[in-house]
Amino acid sequence: MKSPIIAFLLSILATFLITLSSASSNETDYQALMHFKSTITNDPLTSWNASFHFCNWSGVSCGKRHKRVTSLRLNSYGLQGSLSPYVGNLSFLREFSLEYNNFHGSIPHELGRLSRLRFLNLGYNNFNGSIPANLSGCSNIEVISLYENKLVGSIPKELSFLSKLNSLHIDTNRLTGGIPSFLGNITSMESFSVTHNPFGGSIPDSLGRWKRLRIFFVGNCSLHGTIPPSIYNLSLLTNISLGVNNLTGSLPAAFGSMFPHLWSVQLQGTQLTGPLPPSISNCSKLDHLQGSDNSFSGKLAINFATLKDITYIVLGDNMFDDDMKFIDTLKNCTKLKVLDLRFCKFKGVLPESIGNLSRQLRFLNLQGNHLYGYLPSSIGNLAGLTTIALDYNRLTGKIPSTIGKLKKLQVCDLSDNQFSGPIPDAIGNLSVLIILDLSTNQLESRIPSSIGNCPKLSELYLDENKLSGNIPKQVLQLPSLSIALGLSQNSLFGSLPIEVGDLKMLSSLDLSYNQFSGNIPISLGGCINLLLLSLKGNLFQGMVPPSLGSLRAIATLDLSHNNLSGQIPPFLERLIVLDYVNLSFNDFEGEVPTLGAFANTSSFSVLGNSRLCGGLIELGLPKCKETKKHKRRFPLFLIVIVIASPLFMVSCLVYVWCKKRKGRPSQTSTDEGFLKVSYNQLLKATNEFSEANLIGEGAFSSVYKGVIHHEDKSVAVKVIHLQNRGAHKSFIGECEAWRSIRHRNLLKIITSCSSIDFQGNDFKAIVYEFMPNGSLYDWLHSSESTSRLNLLQRINILIDVAAALDYLHNYCVPSIAHCDLKPNNILLDDDLVAHVGDFGLARFLETNSNQNTTSGIRGTIGYAPPEYGVGSEMTSSGDVYSFGILLLEVMTGKRPTDNHFKEGLNLHKFVFMAFPDNVIDVLADDLLNFIQEDIIATQCTLENAKKIEECLTSTVKIGVSCSVDSAPQRMNIKNALHELQRILNTLQNI
Repeated sequence: MKSPIIAFLLSILATFLITLSSASSNETDYQALMHFKSTITNDPLTSWNASFHFCNWSGVSCGKRHKRVTSLRLNSYGLQGSLSPYVGNLSFLREFSLEYNNFHGSIPHELGRLSRLRFLNLGYNNFNGSIPANLSGCSNIEVISLYENKLVGSIPKELSFLSKLNSLHIDTNRLTGGIPSFLGNITSMESFSVTHNPFGGSIPDSLGRWKRLRIFFVGNCSLHGTIPPSIYNLSLLTNISLGVNNLTGSLPAAFGSMFPHLWSVQLQGTQLTGPLPPSISNCSKLDHLQGSDNSFSGKLAINFATLKDITYIVLGDNMFDDDMKFIDTLKNCTKLKVLDLRFCKFKGVLPESIGNLSRQLRFLNLQGNHLYGYLPSSIGNLAGLTTIALDYNRLTGKIPSTIGKLKKLQVCDLSDNQFSGPIPDAIGNLSVLIILDLSTNQLESRIPSSIGNCPKLSELYLDENKLSGNIPKQVLQLPSLSIALGLSQNSLFGSLPIEVGDLKMLSSLDLSYNQFSGNIPISLGGCINLLLLSLKGNLFQGMVPPSLGSLRAIATLDLSHNNLSGQIPPFLERLIVLDYVNLSFNDFEGEVPTLGAFANTSSFSVLGNSRLCGGLIELGLPKCKETKKHKRRFPLFLIVIVIASPLFMVSCLVYVWCKKRKGRPSQTSTDEGFLKVSYNQLLKATNEFSEANLIGEGAFSSVYKGVIHHEDKSVAVKVIHLQNRGAHKSFIGECEAWRSIRHRNLLKIITSCSSIDFQGNDFKAIVYEFMPNGSLYDWLHSSESTSRLNLLQRINILIDVAAALDYLHNYCVPSIAHCDLKPNNILLDDDLVAHVGDFGLARFLETNSNQNTTSGIRGTIGYAPPEYGVGSEMTSSGDVYSFGILLLEVMTGKRPTDNHFKEGLNLHKFVFMAFPDNVIDVLADDLLNFIQEDIIATQCTLENAKKIEECLTSTVKIGVSCSVDSAPQRMNIKNALHELQRILNTLQNI
C-alpha cells in the first residue's frame, strides 16, 4: 500500500504534468497564430498582440476547458498575403473561415492535419494551385467551401474518403477534368455547387446515389450529353442549376412530380427541346423558374395558379406556340417580381387580366413576340413595375393614360409597335422615369410638355413617328437628359429653340428628317458633351455658327440635306476627335479643308455642293482660283493653344444607353459605328465567361477577353459583381465619368449592357476596346512575362498617363479625379501606348451635384495619398500622389506594398534617401540592364552617358516631388508632363 505522502506527491506531479502539457499546447496555438499574422502583408489585426490572451483576439474562439483555438473566423477583414502552413498546428480547430479576403498563393497541404475540422471556408480569395489531396486527413469535415478563387487542376480522388462531407462548394474556379464519378461514393452529400468551372465531360450517373442531396448546381461547366435518369431519383432536391451547358434531350413529363420540394430550377442556355412539362405545376414551393434560351416548344401548359410562391418566371428565347391566356393563371402568384417572356413567339392579344398580376411585379418583358391589339388599360394596376418592355410586337391603338399610374417605372420601352394617337400627358407623372422609348410607332400630334416633369429622364426616343409641332422647351430644359434625345423621322417644324443649349450633358442629339427651319441656333454650342449631332434632312439655312467649335467631344456631325451656305467652317479641321462629318447636299462654297477629318475621304462627305473647290485630289473638285483663295490666319496664341491641348480619344460612351436600339436586342448591330450587345451575346463572346478568358479581377468586377462575332472584334468585357457592396455605385460612377471624357490615353469604351441574366438577376457589364499588351502591372511584375520595358518605353508610358491626368484635371468640364491610379488600371495597346482605365471610383470636381462614387472606398493601399486616410475629400492632388508612386514603381520595379517597406519606410522615402547622388542604386535591375546594353551597343560617349544619368535623376525627382505627404507641395501634373516631355526629347537626341 502506498503511503499517503507518496500518493499526495504523485497527485501534485500529475497536476504539474497536465499543466505543463496545457501550457505547451497553448504556446503551440499562440505560435501558429503569430505565424499566420506574419504572412499577412497589410496586417489589420491590431488586437493580435501580447496585451491580450490570444483567446480574446478578434476572430479567435477557444474551448473553455483547455483554452485551445477551436474557431478562426476572419471573414471580410481585408486581409492580404499568403496562408501560413502553421495553421495546421491548430489541432483543436473545428471552424476555419477566411471568406472575402485577398489571400493568394496555394492552399497549404498542412490543413490536412486538422483532424477535428468540420467547417472550412476559403471562398472569395485569390488562392491558386490545386485542391490539396490530403484534405482527406480532415476526417470529420462536413463543409468545404473554396468558391471564387483561381484553383486549377481536377477534383482529387482522395476527397471521396470524406464520409461525413455534406457540402462541397467550389464554384468559380478554373477546375478541369470533368465532374468525377467517384464523388458518388460520398453518400452524405446534401449540397453540391461547382458552377463556373470549365470541367467538360458529362454529368456522372453515379451522382444519383446522393439520396440526401438538396442543392445541385453544375451550371456553366461546359458539360454535354443528356441529363442522367438517376438524377431524377433525387426527390429531396430543392435547388437545381444545369444552365449554360450543352445538354441535350428533353425533360420527362413527370419532372415536377419527381421533385416535389423544388424551390429553384435553372435550365437556361442549354439545348433542351420539347415541351416544358405541365407537371411543374406540382412544385408548389417553386420560387424561381428559369428556362430561357432553349428550344422548348408547344403550349405553355403550366398551371401557375398552383405556384403561389413563385417570384421569377424567366422563359425568354424559346419557341412556344401559344397565346397569352395562361396569364389568367398568374393572378394568384402574389409574390411574382419578374416575368420575362421575350422572343417566345407568343401570339394574340394581351388579356385584360394582365392587370391582375402581382403588385410586386417589377420587371415585365414581352418584347419580340407576335402580340397585337390594344394595350389594356389595366396595365396601370401594376404599381410595382420598374421596367416594362413590349417592343417589337404589333400592338395598336392609343397608349393608355393609365400608364401614368406606374409611379415606380424607370424604363418604358414600347418601341417598334403600331401605337397611334397622341402621347399621353400622364407620362409626366412618372417622376422616376429614366428611359422612355416610344420610337417606330404611328404616334401623332405634339410632344407633350409634361415630359419635362420627369426629372430623372436621361434617354428619350421618339424617332419614326408622326409627331408635329415644335420641341417643348420643358423637354430641352431637363438637366437629367444626358444620354440621348432621338426625334428623327417625324414632322416637327419651326425653328430649333435656343433652349437646346441647356442640354449641356447630352451625348446624342438626333433631329434628322424633320422640317426644322431657320438658322442653327448659336446656343447649340453649349452642348459641350455631344458625341453625335444629326440635323440631316431639315430646312436649316444660313451659315454654320462658329459656336459649334465648342463641341470638342463631337465624333459624328451630320448637317447634310439642308440649305446651309457659306464656307466650310475652319473650326471643323480643329475638332480632333471628329470621326465623321457629312456636309453633303447643301450650298457650301469655297475651298474644302484638308486637315483633321477632311484628310481622309472616308471620314467626310461634301457631295452635292456645286460651288466647292480644292480639297483632296480624290474628290475631283476644280482647283480654287488663286484670287479667291483665303489663307487662314490665326492669332499666334490660338495656334499655341491648339498645339498644346491634349488629344482626345475616340468615343468611350456607353452607346447602348445612348441611342435607340434597332433590331432584335439579342443580335449585335451597329449604327454610326457603335456596338449594341445583349447579355446572351456577351455570354457567347466570352465562351460563357470561361476562366480561360479571364484576364483580370478586382473587388467589384471580373474582366474577360471576348470576340463579338458579328463584328469580328476583340473586346474586354468587365462584368460587375453586383453582389459586392458598392459595386453598383462603382458601375454608375464609371458610366458617368466615361460620358464626360474623351482622350487618346483613356481606355476606349465600346458599349455597356444593363440587363438580367438567365437566373433573373441584375446583370451589368462594360465593354472596352481590348488591349493586347495587358496591363502595366503585368510588364513590371508578372513572372509569366518574358518582356520588359526599356527606358524610352517607360518614359513614353509615363507621359501617356500624365497626359491623361492633365486632360482629366484641366480640360474636362467639370474636371475629374480618377482616384484609383495604379499599374493594374493602365492598359497597353499594340504599340505600348498607355490607356488609363477603370473609372469606378472617379469623382467629378468643382460641382455640388451628388456623386456616384462608392462610399467608403478611397483608392488602393499604397497608391492612395495619406490625406484620404483621415477622411479628406478626393482631389486632383490625390491623383498626383498616385502618379508619383506609380512613376517610382515604374523606375524601381518595387510595389508600394513591397515587404521591404516596414517600420515607417515606404516607396517614397526609399527613393528619397537615395536622391540625388545614389539614384542608380534604387533603379530596377532590368532597367539598368537595358541601359547598359544600349550604352555598349551604341558606343555611347561619356557626355551622353552623363545625360542619361541626369535624365534618370530628373525622372525620379518628378516621382518624389509628386508623392510628398503634403498635398499643397506636390508638383502640378501639367508641370510633371512638360518635364517628362523634356526628358524624352533629351533621350531621343542622344
